[in-house]
Amino acid sequence: MAGGNTAVAGDVVAGRYQTVACERLTLKAYAKVNLTLEVLGKRDDGYHNVATILQTVDLADTLEINHADELAVECDEPGLSGDRNLAWKAAEALAERVGISPRAHIRIEKKIPAAAGLGGGSADAAATLVGLNRWWGLGRSREELADVAAGLGSDVPFLLTGGTALGSGRGDEISPLPALPAMDMLLVVPEDRIDAKTPTMYRALKPEDFSDGARTQAISRGLGSGTLTSAGGCNAFERAAREIFPGLARVWDRVAGVTQHPPRLSGAGPAFYCMPSSESERIRVAESLQGTGAAAYLVQTISPAGGDGAQSQIQ
Repeated sequence: MAGGNTAVAGDVVAGRYQTVACERLTLKAYAKVNLTLEVLGKRDDGYHNVATILQTVDLADTLEINHADELAVECDEPGLSGDRNLAWKAAEALAERVGISPRAHIRIEKKIPAAAGLGGGSADAAATLVGLNRWWGLGRSREELADVAAGLGSDVPFLLTGGTALGSGRGDEISPLPALPAMDMLLVVPEDRIDAKTPTMYRALKPEDFSDGARTQAISRGLGSGTLTSAGGCNAFERAAREIFPGLARVWDRVAGVTQHPPRLSGAGPAFYCMPSSESERIRVAESLQGTGAAAYLVQTISPAGGDGAQSQIQ
């Protein structure tokens, strides 16, 4: 929980609020992977219905919230500072919801590779909602925060709590699932990035990439056994990702040649994972990836945070 003094309770009245009585709040914002990701079809609103099993892992960004006379977002990756950051949009959205001016300085230290399919921007937005809810003394429930989160991105509602969950609708309708036991997972992040990734990937889907969600439902029912491996997963974007990201197929095939369990794409890529894994396997993969620019991380699955119900847990 937060270091220093505890939060000061404060009601929001006529645009006034009272911040916590400590100098700063520090939060962790955890990455996610998609253990499954099925695309069911296009909706009337232009989005797609999906069925996905989401899981948080212990690769995390760190956010620090400090006092300021206006809103500022600073990131150690300069291109992610300012109002382009989803954390800025989260702060504005929460402040607008409760009728106050967004006053805070948010500093983000990035560890989650950006635009890789690991939910880094969404995790930072979720952490911002959780942190500012306390920093501004708002006392909003997780359900209220989730309503704000849904307007920021499909992964943000899940990342308020994390753990293991079923995502439906656009991916923003979250149902908790039995938590996986702590399990080592190998993440591989190629250096490839493309502009407008999400719409590009959806446009690249072919009829054979769509499904009815049955595989996700079947896997979700069996999670209690704790025997899930990456071989059992699925991702509608894998075919398209191997074609669209220039170096992905080469990296993917190198990894597949030295791991016990097959790779599985996370989100719309280009990051992918193998599970379960080990440090010795990570070393073999890192050696196989020399010269490709890809990075290999050994991470662990994590359960939902307790306390205030926020995966982006205040420390």
